[in-house]
Formats: sequence, C-alpha cells, structure tokens
Amino acid sequence: MHGLINRSIQCFVRDTYGQEAWVQIALDARIGHENFEAMLVYEDEQTFAILDAACAVLDKPAETLLEDVGTYLVSHPSFSALRRLLRFGGESFVDFLFSLDDLRDRSRLAVPDLDLPFIELREVTTSSFTVVCGQQIQGFSFVVMGILRAMADDYGALVFLEHLGAQSGADHLGVSLLEAAFAEGRSFDLAGEVHV
Repeated sequence: MHGLINRSIQCFVRDTYGQEAWVQIALDARIGHENFEAMLVYEDEQTFAILDAACAVLDKPAETLLEDVGTYLVSHPSFSALRRLLRFGGESFVDFLFSLDDLRDRSRLAVPDLDLPFIELREVTTSSFTVVCGQQIQGFSFVVMGILRAMADDYGALVFLEHLGAQSGADHLGVSLLEAAFAEGRSFDLAGEVHV
C-alpha cells in the first residue's frame, strides 16, 4: 500500500484522537514502527493491521472509521492541498461530481506511483447520481463517501448519501442533491493565495 494512504490514516488518528491513541494502535497492529513515510510503499497487511487495531482501540466499525478518514482528508488544514485538488473540479458540487471520473488521473499527476481505484459517475436524474468505485483497495468506497460528504459541505450543498453495496465487482454510492445552495460554502479561490 502506498505510504501516503498509511500516513493519512496515521494523521487522522493522531489529529482526531491524540498521539497516545495512535501509539497504542501501532503497538496493537504489531507493525514494528510508529510512523509511516508518505512516499514509501508498505505491505498491504500493515495497512489492514492498522485499520483492524484502530477499529478496536477507537471502538468504531471499519465503515465509519474510513468515512471519517475521508471527511478528515478534505476538512483538516493539514490536507489543504487535497482540498484544492478536489475543488479544481468545478464551481459547484455537481461540477465536482462530474470531475470524479478524472480524479484518478489527476492524483497520478500529483503522485505518479499512487494507484487509486477507479471512480465513475453515473447520472440517474439531474439531481440523482451513482458513484461507482473500484474495489482494488478494500474499504475505498467508504473513504470516497466521507470525501463526498465533506465536499458537499465545502460547496454548501445539501445531499443525501447512501452506500448501496457491491454490484458487478464495484461498490456503488447513491448521491441525491437536495439543494445545491443550501448554505454558504467555504471560501475558495481558483487562483490560490498570492505571496509577495
């Protein structure tokens, strides 16, 4: 598993539950170290051991934990670069949804050896969508669900999200857009900050 994924889990636990919780999880997982390097590659078993230990220590189901990780990746200041990458998908939440098909390629531009599962958007109606996620990384669709929830908040959209389970070898997420401009979204400038 790419170290960026493992490092993201580590940062999520540390920033949300504290360093002591992370140290306990690393010990319980028996991975032999406390820190992951973002640009290294680790055995998949280490990632699954960390997730199993995190679920036990934090007393959370894996689905909830992974969705929380997805939300964290968009909303925490430490991952503002990822938020910017996602916000380049468009000016509205619907624009963002239509940009999901390109997310895998965009992530490879940023990190060439990061091989994420595919994501495909299917439009059911003008306000109802299905997001199809590849299953190459177990639980990836729950992380995507957390990202979708956080991005809806970021854009100020009111959405209903539902994990529809696996169909034809891929996980399906239902997205219903209830109101596109429900609340004021977080500020975002495509030009970025200018430092003089």
